[in-house]
Amino acid sequence: MSGEFSSGALDSTPFLHNQYAESSDVKRTGTVWTAVAHIVTGVIGSGVLSLAWSIAQIGWIAGPLAILLFASITLLSAFLLSDTYRSPHPQFGPHRSSSYLDAVNLHKGAGNGRFCGVFVNISLYGFGIAYIITSSISIRAIQDSICYHDKGSEATCGFTDTYNMLIFGAIQVVLSQIPNFHNIEWLSIVAAIMSFAYAFIGMALAIVKVNENGRFEGSIGGVTTSTGMEKLWLVAQALGDIAFSYPFAVILIEIQDTLKSPPPENVTMRRASTISVIVTTFFYLCCGCAGYAAFGSDTPGNLLTGFATYKLYWLVDFANACIVIHLVGAYQVYSQPLYANVENWLRFKFPDSGFVNYSYNLKLPLLPDFQLNPLRLCFRTLYVGSTIVIAMLFPYFNQILGVLAGIIFYPLTIYFPVEMYLSQGNIEAWTTKWILLRTFSIVGFVVGLFTLIGSIQGIVSAELK
Repeated sequence: MSGEFSSGALDSTPFLHNQYAESSDVKRTGTVWTAVAHIVTGVIGSGVLSLAWSIAQIGWIAGPLAILLFASITLLSAFLLSDTYRSPHPQFGPHRSSSYLDAVNLHKGAGNGRFCGVFVNISLYGFGIAYIITSSISIRAIQDSICYHDKGSEATCGFTDTYNMLIFGAIQVVLSQIPNFHNIEWLSIVAAIMSFAYAFIGMALAIVKVNENGRFEGSIGGVTTSTGMEKLWLVAQALGDIAFSYPFAVILIEIQDTLKSPPPENVTMRRASTISVIVTTFFYLCCGCAGYAAFGSDTPGNLLTGFATYKLYWLVDFANACIVIHLVGAYQVYSQPLYANVENWLRFKFPDSGFVNYSYNLKLPLLPDFQLNPLRLCFRTLYVGSTIVIAMLFPYFNQILGVLAGIIFYPLTIYFPVEMYLSQGNIEAWTTKWILLRTFSIVGFVVGLFTLIGSIQGIVSAELK
C-alpha cells in the first residue's frame, strides 16, 4: 500500500476556490445516450410505483393530465438549465459549471448559492432516504412472497424492514467509494435497464389483471373520502408524488458536465432531456393508468405490492429484484453530487490536511489498483449510515415522496432555473418572455407549497395512527 497526494476533488473540479476556472483535469466522454441513461436512472425510480395511487386520488381525467403537466414543467426547466451550463464571466472568462450549485454561484452570486445549497443538499440527501425505504419494501415483498408460497397464507414470516435497510446500506458503503460522477456510467446503464424491466412488468401485470376483471376500475373523481378536507390532503400528496417522479433537475448540470463536445453540451442535453422525459412519461402514463384500472379505489401506494399473492409471483419477485438493483445505482447518482459538494468544500478549507487530501494506492488480489482516501472513506460511510437511521425512523413511502417534492420542487425545478436564465440572457423586465417566466415561477410556488403542506399532514396522520 502506497500513498500519494491527490489534488482537486478526487478528479473533480474544486467547488469553491476554483469555481470559475475552466476544468481541464476531467476527460469528458459522455454522449446523448449516456446522458439518457443517467437521467432514466434518476427519474424512473421509486416514483413510478406510486403513480397508480396518485391517479387513484385525483381521478381518470385529472390524474393523467397532472402527469403531463409535470412532464412539461420538467422539460422546460431542463431546457433553461442546460443553457446556463456554459457562461462568459467578466473577470474569469468562459466558464463551464460542474454542478447545480456552481451554476447558481456564477449567475446569482454566493449568497444565492448558499441559499440554493440548502435545498440541493436536502434533496440529494432526501432521495437517498426515499430509495432506502423503497428498496427495503421491495426486498420484504420478495421475502413475504417466498414465505407465503412455501408456508401458506397463515404463516407468520416476521420479516422487518430494518434488516433489509442495513443490507442495502452495506452495499452503498462499498459503492460510495467510487470517486465521482464520471466513474458511474456503467452503474447508471445497468440501473436504467432494470428500471425499464420492472416498469414493463408492473404495467403488464396490471393489464393482465384488468383483463381478468373484465372491466376498468376507478372513476372520474378518484377515491371517495369522508370529508372534503381529507380529499384535499390526499390530492396534495398525490401531486407531490407525481412531482417527485421527475426529480433530475438537481443533477442535470452534473450530467451535462460529463458530455463531450462538439456538438455543444446544451444541444446534447436538450436532446437527452427530451428523449428521457418522453420515454419516462409514456411509462408513467401506462403504469399509472393500468394500475388504477386494475385496482380502482384499492390501488396500493406501491403498485407491485398489490400483486403479492398473484399467481405469477415469481415475475413479481423478479420485478422487485430489478427495483432493488436499480435503486442501488440511483442512490449513487443522487449521492455523488453531495459527496463532491462537501468534500470540495473541505479541501478548500483544509488544503494542507493529509486526512483530507492524501490518497492510498491499494492493490488487492484479483482486483485493479484502487485509490483509497481517508476523508472519502469516513465521510461517505457516515453519510450512508445517517440515511439508514432516518429511513428507519420515518418509513412512510408516499408521504416521504410528497414532502421531498414539496421542499425541492419550486426552488430547484422552477425558481433557480428561471432566475439563472433571466440573468444570463439579460432579459428585460415586462417583456413577453419575462412575464411568461415570472408567471411560470409564481404558479410553481403555489403548487409546491400545496404539495408540501398536504404531505406533511399525511406524515402527521400516519404518526398518530
